[in-house]
Amino acid sequence: MPSPFTIAFTTLLAYLLGGIPFGYWFVRLSSGKDIRTMGSGNIGATNVHRTAGGKAGVIVLLLDILKGFLAVYVTALLTHSNVLAIAFSTIAVVLGHCYPVFLRFRGGKAVACFVGAFLYVAPFALAIISILFVLVVWLSKYISLGSILGAVLFPLVLWRIYSPSPPILWAALLTCALIIYRHKANIVRLARGQENVFSLRRSRTP
Repeated sequence: MPSPFTIAFTTLLAYLLGGIPFGYWFVRLSSGKDIRTMGSGNIGATNVHRTAGGKAGVIVLLLDILKGFLAVYVTALLTHSNVLAIAFSTIAVVLGHCYPVFLRFRGGKAVACFVGAFLYVAPFALAIISILFVLVVWLSKYISLGSILGAVLFPLVLWRIYSPSPPILWAALLTCALIIYRHKANIVRLARGQENVFSLRRSRTP
């Protein structure tokens, strides 16, 4: 069992990793623009794709996934895969992306970061939800709808496949609830039929 100090350290490290604003930095360095003033104002890969181009969106997506994975992977290494430490770091890295200290706590919706974290914690459950996500987006053209449905169903899929320990299940429930909450504006637009559709082509639609 790792010491409380070690768990606190890995949790803080995960939060700081999650808070690295790759979307903001990439757009700022490549174009001099502030992604927070473009499109939806979100720093995530979807808004980067829509406003800065597909290649930029893919790069930011992969970097956000990577930071989620690294946060949990490093925690597992430092704590000998302690379940409680991994659960705390999973929550912390998602919180870090949503509320990054580097951008005055104005961050993204954490879907890619969540994917990275659970790519380590529960890869088979994540694979099933990823297939569902692709199908929903392909049929509806709404990234947000795929993300919301994925967040709703992931804890159930995780429970059915892994029968996880309570800390991991609670980490999944809390992070999925946070993702749904961060999509509250998208839920309103979906209900009104005003949500932006996803296209592989760059969109100038705000």
